[in-house]
Amino acid sequence: VDVESAEEMLIAVQRSVADADIFIAAAAVSDYRCGEVARQKIKKTSETLTLALSRAPDVLAVVSRTPSPPFLVGFAAETENVERNALAKLTGKNLDMIAANQVGDGLAFDRDDNVLTVYWRDGKRELSLASKTALAQQLIEIIAERYRARGITSSTTKSAHAR
Repeated sequence: VDVESAEEMLIAVQRSVADADIFIAAAAVSDYRCGEVARQKIKKTSETLTLALSRAPDVLAVVSRTPSPPFLVGFAAETENVERNALAKLTGKNLDMIAANQVGDGLAFDRDDNVLTVYWRDGKRELSLASKTALAQQLIEIIAERYRARGITSSTTKSAHAR
């Protein structure tokens, strides 16, 4: 999907999510956006410049509020309180599952390996240090397992599974 903003991503997702059985939101486009876009170049008139930011649309939260949403998987990259923040996002956005990890201080970014904890309403699974490719494969297996556990098969209609 070729988009340049969270607003464009939301529109693209809304066009296609009705046909999805599983929606994996690997990352937010951005949490904030510039509140006001300058129409012209901003000249250097002072030593400091303050930009006002406003919240960008939360694509995953919007999808979770749709009638008969697909099986929803979110991600939480956290600098602190990983489990608490991940569980808050899981329940707050009414997700089926969330994959969480600690970031910062040499963790997660600019590395080929990582650790991951996957949470759902009544359980969790910790994935130990592995390549990101291996973790992705394990995560897909867990998603498939939990999706089946929810009782959805490809032959049933989404409307029968409204929350």
